Amino acid sequence: MSLTLAFCRTQEARQLAIAAAAPLENSRQIANIAAAAWAEEATAAERADARRLKSAASRGPMLPSALPNAEDRSLSENPDRGFA
Repeated sequence: MSLTLAFCRTQEARQLAIAAAAPLENSRQIANIAAAAWAEEATAAERADARRLKSAASRGPMLPSALPNAEDRSLSENPDRGFA
């Protein structure tokens, strides 16, 4: 499962809010480290989304594939497939 950009940014903001409200220095440090990790994940998710969009754009529109005919079925390892 890939994380979405929105989810990562939400988690980053949540950790920054926790850091701002933390009374202990150790808690603040941990929350800031977690926020930085979520920021890195958001950057990775953004790159993945860009790759996905670029790949989808280069493929063009998805056309429905034609149903296999009888000759195609006979070439299959399982020739009964599609008859059930």
